[in-house]
Amino acid sequence: MQTRQVLNIPFDATEKAKDYALLKEVQGGSQEAFSRLVDRYKNRLFNLVVRMIPAREEAEDIVQETFLRVFQHKNNFDPKYCFSTWIYTIALNLAKNNLRRKKKVKFLELFDLEETSEEPAVEPGRVALGPWIEKEIEKLPEKYKTAFLLREMDELPYEEIAEITGVPTGTVKSRVNRARMILAESLRPKKEKLYALSKRSPNLSQIF
Repeated sequence: MQTRQVLNIPFDATEKAKDYALLKEVQGGSQEAFSRLVDRYKNRLFNLVVRMIPAREEAEDIVQETFLRVFQHKNNFDPKYCFSTWIYTIALNLAKNNLRRKKKVKFLELFDLEETSEEPAVEPGRVALGPWIEKEIEKLPEKYKTAFLLREMDELPYEEIAEITGVPTGTVKSRVNRARMILAESLRPKKEKLYALSKRSPNLSQIF
């Protein structure tokens, strides 16, 4: 059986060229090319979404829905943009819609007078940077969190983040810097505690 040429993409091809070649094959009906696109982006998308929506199953659903929409709208892709910009935009929009629904639910729950003593469950399998850093990232305002995660976790260029978020490059840089400042300030007490404990004892597990 003959193998389609594009599935043997040159090793030195740019990431943009690899994505575009695979998408062209997907548009032609190649399931193998679509599987390769999924493999290229599933972890990156999940690592982003799970930090915005810290429920693993919901994050996985959003990533699956992202790929479904990519497949459904594969012929609508505009090649003048990066494929990565397109797919990140879809994932972020789905995540934001999920957060909006959650905020509505939380608002309605204010009218529920029944109290519960149950502790919130901790979602298993979280992608961790360290338990305290994860918590502080979750507290960031959405616009700062999005810019920070795309830059620091996914290492996207500022220009591409600007296209994804729909704001000027200068605004992206400002939001990333603001997120860094907020995190540095909020983590300072923990770092000071870590330093103090390291002076007294080699066992640092108590800070966690």
